[in-house]
Formats: sequence, C-alpha cells, structure tokens
Amino acid sequence: MPKIRVLVVDDAVVFRRMLTEELSNDPAIEVVGTAANGRIALAKMTQVNPDLVILDVEMPELDGLATLAELRKVYPRLPVIMFSALTERGAAATLDALALGATDYFTKPANAGGLDGSLEVIREQLIPKIKTLCASRQTPSTSKESSKPAPSGGSRPPLAEPPPQIRRPGAIPGAVQVLAIGSSTGGPNALAEIFARLPADFSVPIVIVQHMPPMFTRLLAERLSAQFPIPVHEGSSGSLLQPGHAWIAPGDHHMIVVRDGAQARLLLHQDPPENSCRPSVDVLFRSVAKAFGEHSLTVILTGMGQDGLRGCEAIREAGGQILVQDEATSVVWGMPGYVARAGLADRVLPLSLIADEILRKLPQRTR
Repeated sequence: MPKIRVLVVDDAVVFRRMLTEELSNDPAIEVVGTAANGRIALAKMTQVNPDLVILDVEMPELDGLATLAELRKVYPRLPVIMFSALTERGAAATLDALALGATDYFTKPANAGGLDGSLEVIREQLIPKIKTLCASRQTPSTSKESSKPAPSGGSRPPLAEPPPQIRRPGAIPGAVQVLAIGSSTGGPNALAEIFARLPADFSVPIVIVQHMPPMFTRLLAERLSAQFPIPVHEGSSGSLLQPGHAWIAPGDHHMIVVRDGAQARLLLHQDPPENSCRPSVDVLFRSVAKAFGEHSLTVILTGMGQDGLRGCEAIREAGGQILVQDEATSVVWGMPGYVARAGLADRVLPLSLIADEILRKLPQRTR
C-alpha cells in the first residue's frame, strides 16, 4: 500500500521540523515537502503531489485562509487539515477555514507538557486523523486522485450506494419533543446546512454535541445563531429547554438533559471522557433517552470514531427515532457508519434531505 504523501506548511521552523520528523517516523506516512508560507506551498503542489496538506493559519506573505481559498479552486477534494491556536483569534480563523472548505482542523499542542507532550499529541491525535482522512485514497488506483487538479466544473466522484433504509419494527414512536444531534469531523458545515433549512418557529428544543475544544463551541454557537433563524447558545447548567432554541455542549464539558417536573433543563459536568471525547455524544444521547424516551429524535452526522453508537442504542431501547447521514455526503463516515451498520437507524439520508426529514417528523406547526 502506498504511503500517505503529506505537505507540511508552517512558518515556525522548529515546529515544522518536529512535525516532519514525527510524521516521517510512521511507516504509513511520507512528508514529501515543507513550506514556510502559502505562496511557497502553492508553488510546490504540482511538484510533490500530496495526498493531504497540513496548513497553518497564521503565516507571512500568504496566510492559511488565503492559501486554502487558492487550493480549493484547483483541488476541491484534497484533504486539508488546518493548524490553529487555542485562542479566540485562532478559533475564529478555524471556523472561517472550515467554511472555506478545510476538511478538518488540529489545535497546535503548545504547552502540552513540553516536547514529549507535543509528540504524544501528534502521535495520538494528528496521525490517526491523517490516516482516517486518507483511508479511501490509499489504493493503487486512487492514491493520487486527491492531489490532481479537478477538471473544469468537476464534481465529486461517484461513491458507493448508501446502505438501505432500515425500518424498525415495534410500536410507533410518540410525538417528537426534542431533537438531539451528534457530529464531529465535518460537523460545523453539516450543522450549518441543516440550520439553514429549519424555520424560526421550530417546535421543539435542539441539543447538540459537536466535538470541539473550549471557545470553539461558543464561537460556533454564535455564528450559527447569527446566520440562521433559530437562536443557538452554548450550553450552561440550569438552562431551561425551550422550543425553537438550540444549545451546543461547551468544549471540555459533558452536557446532559434532566427532567425538572414537566420541564427539562441542561446540566454540565466534567466526568471522564467517553470515546476519548468530552463532550460526548453518548453522554448526551443517554440522558435524552432517559428524559424523553419515545419522544426523542436524534441525528448522527459526519465524524470520526464511534461516539454516539451507545447513545443511539439507548435511544432505540427507549423507543426514539434515529436519522443518520449517509456515506456519500459525510466527510468521514465513522460515527454515522457505526450506527447504520448496527441496524439502529430509521433512515440513512444524504445531508441535503435530513432537515426535511426532521420537519416531517415534528408537530404540524413547523411544516
């Protein structure tokens, strides 16, 4: 199997060298080039023909956002991982990059326990992400497809048919009283596409886990709220769930729903991560199953790993309904794929149809 060809673009010499050495130590990865800024990187693209680009956000001459915009004109399907800082400016730039078409992002492991800590973060988090994003490209017939310029007006290549729709036997679920969504890699853009299709008079509350660090989740909530009709908030303990409002679990906190008489509230806690995630979709979904039972509607969107699988098992056991994004429209068909293959999904749908299916299942006033 051919190695994954990576181009590293970062203006920090020490970090660029450390990252290059660590990636090269993995037998599945080859660093085929480095660049100190975006202008140099663009000039090298046809020379090194990478399968994936790691792109720093802040660089001289041509920064990461401008470089990404140029890359996407010629290489619309090439995986690009943005390096960002754990600062408000870095988080905002990362969300800009995702909106421009970055595949994923990775927060620089500065102060992560010194050199050893930084290397561990690269080994345990970045390298698996690179392998996952390039997994479908590492066959003799497709390993270079991602790094070739797209033809004029090029479109996404045909992918395998989505799995068949799965209809669960048993009792008809109760009227939907809550919508719960779980997402990770590719999730911010998927959430934006769904929220763009939901009306302001949406009849139930929405609770969301999107895997992101602190600060990123707040800025994501603010952006979704500013762009679309439904107000979106970062979750906080004690928040009373209200129809037509959405809450995103804050980074580094689990978010759960609890009953308070006839009402439901949010609680936050910092119990250990589940599936290496905090917030965790499983944690939220289990609480939704307990609080709302057969009145739950859940959606699993694009993302790495299997967070959400156990939570969906709880939702199904409680009689709730489950929608899953299909493989063809997912950036990574990890989280939704696990749920679909386990036979838990009521429907497996392309992203463009999920909002309509949500509305079809809700009380009549939103339709």
